[in-house]
Amino acid sequence: MLDELMQHVSKGWYRFLWAFWVFLNIAFITAYLVSRKFPHLNLEYTYGLNDAVIYMSVGILAYLLTAYWLIARSSAALASFIGSLMMVLPFMNVFNETNQSTSSLIYVAAWLLISVLVGMHGLVISLGAMLVSFIYILLEIEFDFANLKPVGLLLILGPPIFAVISYFFWRNRFISESSERVKKLSGQLKSHEQQLEILVQSITDGIIAVDTVGKITLINKAASQLTGWPEDESDGLDATAVLRLIKDPKSDSLLEDGEHPFNQVLLKHQPVNVTLQMLNRQNKSMFISLAISPVLLPSEGKNQLVGAVAVFRDVNKEKAEEQQRAEFISTASHEMRTPVAAIEGYLALALNENVSKIDNNAREYLTKAHLSTEHLGKLFQDLLTSAKAEDGRLTSHPEVVEMGDFVTQLSEDLRFGAEKKGLKMELVMNSSANNSGVIDASSSGGMKTVQPIYYCYIDPDRVREVITNVFDNAVKYTSEGRVTLGLTGDENIAQVKISDTGPGIPEEDLPHLFQKFYRVDNSATRAIGGTGLGLFICKKIVELYNGKIWAESKVGEGSTFYINFPRLTATRAEQLRNQQASASPQTSKVETSTAKA
Repeated sequence: MLDELMQHVSKGWYRFLWAFWVFLNIAFITAYLVSRKFPHLNLEYTYGLNDAVIYMSVGILAYLLTAYWLIARSSAALASFIGSLMMVLPFMNVFNETNQSTSSLIYVAAWLLISVLVGMHGLVISLGAMLVSFIYILLEIEFDFANLKPVGLLLILGPPIFAVISYFFWRNRFISESSERVKKLSGQLKSHEQQLEILVQSITDGIIAVDTVGKITLINKAASQLTGWPEDESDGLDATAVLRLIKDPKSDSLLEDGEHPFNQVLLKHQPVNVTLQMLNRQNKSMFISLAISPVLLPSEGKNQLVGAVAVFRDVNKEKAEEQQRAEFISTASHEMRTPVAAIEGYLALALNENVSKIDNNAREYLTKAHLSTEHLGKLFQDLLTSAKAEDGRLTSHPEVVEMGDFVTQLSEDLRFGAEKKGLKMELVMNSSANNSGVIDASSSGGMKTVQPIYYCYIDPDRVREVITNVFDNAVKYTSEGRVTLGLTGDENIAQVKISDTGPGIPEEDLPHLFQKFYRVDNSATRAIGGTGLGLFICKKIVELYNGKIWAESKVGEGSTFYINFPRLTATRAEQLRNQQASASPQTSKVETSTAKA
């Protein structure tokens, strides 16, 4: 409170005042010691150098050399003010001892100089100090006002006069410490902001920052060039209007507001990383790699959303190269399937006893060649499918499917492959899922139970391909035990679960399982073989229907794969069925007219 009342000057003046006090107290102590060393000079009585002076000066000097600097760390003004109060004591003592004698003129001069210096604390503090000193002088010093001497008159009138002089001396030298701190902090912030701006502007990737309602608060030069929106025009605009993302490349239709990644991030507080087509301001389309992250700050024990930041870049060149690779793989796979199919056909004829007669050794060789040819054909088929999945050419004919019946029928086809290897196959149909979305497999083994109806909008052929692929993998890598196929769900999803009692998958391999050509490197996988494309294709197919596929596993405890599909309400399922039914006659007419033509 006192520090706020005082005004402040530059640090140089506080250092000067501190040095002046140190000098005065050393002078008091020196004079006292000299008076004791040379008593015949009568310095003790002439200048009032009694024992009280030495005690006071030693105490003040100790303060100036120690506590003063501790207090000055937080407030030099307060440390100086305390020193000013302490300096009153020795001066009042010598004034009282000298009693207006001419020898006290040196003290009066020093006192008047202190009166000027105390003015650095401000007019209020200066006048208050003079008033207290004046009252003290009147009460403690025996003035004879009838015979007032010049020294006494100077002692009484001097401080107020010099206080006025100090006001005019200091009034243009006062500074605001808070303003200085703010100025310094502002300079630091400005420096940091300039560094940040230089950094952001020098990044070749586009950067867009938005607030909690999706309004742009920052856009760098690269983002401005990619979107075609100048920085000054885009500030404050809705991010979805600047970053226009294409939903359907064939029609150039844009994503709805609810589908836009920015709005998804602001709503769910989860990062998004996608590759999409963007229309710039000149309606030129380009592929961009887009990563959007929410900006969360800790507040009252939880994270508070303050906005989102998007980083994106032009990947047209990469997409073109990827398209070329996909076309090459697609063409090569398609062309090589024809001779492979021919070889496979001829091998089948050679192995047919009704067509050709061969000895047992030749039959064994041809059988191995036939198996290898089938594997090669499967590889070419997987390559072709993966190429189509990457460039969006994968055909899909979704329809309303009741997952309970679908999984039950599919289990009958899959059971044979498991039992052929000596494994037990279980079908678990459950009516509840726990909070993590994992099936609670509590039903009796192998027995079907009553379950709710799960409608999904999927292509049954494609989904059959996914479940079959995952199930076959489970059988392939499980030497003994069982493979379980299950179905569960909640209001939003239908979940297919495939688990096995195989060797399990190392934790470090789980994040990479669905990457192209990735295979877990262990003795089992090397012995069994595979293309490394099956799970990649599965993931692409599941994503066609806004689904999700992932795996959980521990080494030695088996693996579990989960496949989630959005669940339809009965009303929505009926609407889609009616739409399909009404569209079917038109499709048939088109097909019929095409056939006639």
